[in-house]
Amino acid sequence: MVRTRFAPSPTGYLHIGGLRTALYNYLYARKHGGKFLLRIEDTDQKRYVEGATQHIIDMINWAGLDFDEGPGKEGDVGPYIQSERTALYQKHAYELLEKGHAYRCFCTAERLDEMRNTQVAQKKAPMYDRHCLYLSEEEIQKKLAEGAPFVIRQKVPSGDVVKFKDLIRGNVSFSGKTIDDQVLLKSDEFPTYHLANVVDDHYMNISHVIRGEEWLPSTPKHILLYQAFGWTPPEFAHIPLLLNKDRSKLSKRQGDVSVEDYINKGYTREALLNFIAFLGWHPGGAQENELFSLEELINNFSMEKVHKAGAIFDIEKLDWINWQWNRRNYHEYLTKKAKEIDANVNIEELKKGAFSYNFNDTNNAAAFFEIRTNKLIEMCEENLPAEMKSNKEKLRKILISVEEKILRDSKEIKSQIDFYFEDKPYEKDLLTHEKMNVDLEVAKNSLLAIREKFESLDDFNSEEKIKNALMEVVEKLGYKNGQVLWPLRAALTGEQFSPGAFEVAWALGKEPSLGRINKALIELEKA
Repeated sequence: MVRTRFAPSPTGYLHIGGLRTALYNYLYARKHGGKFLLRIEDTDQKRYVEGATQHIIDMINWAGLDFDEGPGKEGDVGPYIQSERTALYQKHAYELLEKGHAYRCFCTAERLDEMRNTQVAQKKAPMYDRHCLYLSEEEIQKKLAEGAPFVIRQKVPSGDVVKFKDLIRGNVSFSGKTIDDQVLLKSDEFPTYHLANVVDDHYMNISHVIRGEEWLPSTPKHILLYQAFGWTPPEFAHIPLLLNKDRSKLSKRQGDVSVEDYINKGYTREALLNFIAFLGWHPGGAQENELFSLEELINNFSMEKVHKAGAIFDIEKLDWINWQWNRRNYHEYLTKKAKEIDANVNIEELKKGAFSYNFNDTNNAAAFFEIRTNKLIEMCEENLPAEMKSNKEKLRKILISVEEKILRDSKEIKSQIDFYFEDKPYEKDLLTHEKMNVDLEVAKNSLLAIREKFESLDDFNSEEKIKNALMEVVEKLGYKNGQVLWPLRAALTGEQFSPGAFEVAWALGKEPSLGRINKALIELEKA
């Protein structure tokens, strides 16, 4: 059976790269009907951060990566926190010692620092010089009798070549001369990552180790440990690094890297998983759809489609995916609510992104409008000041007019609708537009004709009727659409960029719209 694991260290926040590693392990296990385990590797007690274990579990649960075994979900091979398994590691470290695959090292920190500094000065790769490997038995016993502290180091067969097949990188080999005699058991009797990792993967029956590329150089050490114990190693797959746009390794110095950072910024679960899945993997073929649910990722995932090269973390792409997922989730929510109101409702998603739900009954339409706008209010409520929220009925139309902007990024909502709540002073030049052939005369003629049409318009609650009225003005004046709509939109908003003229007039209402048109005409008279 396929058994994968995610084995983070509780040294702080969960890195976004860690979430991707967890996701790939989860996808591979689910794709093959296997089990996904969570194991906490807390052997480095000096770097342990209080509360980090629970934080990791919370983040994994938030992502919906439901692990089959792990802390709080004990299986037959637990416990799943390494600090609770130290006796097992100690037993196996001394077993290696007895079999001649490891040796005691009594070197002090000062000697090791001096050794490394000398190697660096000589432009050599820092490695342990095997000083203690050549101690006689008499010297070893003397040091033990004196109570000298020691670590247990792996004895690497330096004449060997370690070969293995990586599921992503193909055949890989390392010369034994380049492999350091890694510490396996520290002087405090706590294991290092290398020993605990191998022992746990064996006893937890892990079939596939899927981890970051940075662990590739450690793999030959682990394979040698498997051989020393007489165990069959799992299959290995080393996934590509996450990179900044300048191709440096993704780090906090250049932006947010913790999963919690992205949650706090409002990114959805679906968008974040969708995005990180594509950082190093692609389903292949002419893939038009870039939105994949977790279930769709499971069905399409394969190790053969994981890339070797580093993956660029493009925040703009994440923003786009998040926007698309917001739209999908919003549409699914509205569709469900519309059908609850009227099972036979005619539902049509318009090409430009607006959502049209055609109810025959006006009461049903009104009920649905309230549901729709309540959802928009909910989505941006924490970013709206109290004075904007106080008039909910006014706010409903306003939010509909910026619906797509809310779905893209609700945090910017206040700046996008400020103009609805106050008549901002603006330059009369805003009412004109050279490229659209809107000069002062055209702007004045358009606004005068629009004012006349709006004053006679009985139903200002229908955006469609407002649109038709404005199109009649276009036809009457013989102007192009932009020559009428630009000065109107500028007059109503005082902004260079804003929702369209139809939406703004509808959201403002008849009297406020006429008031702003009159104000604009006064400015034009001054010119």
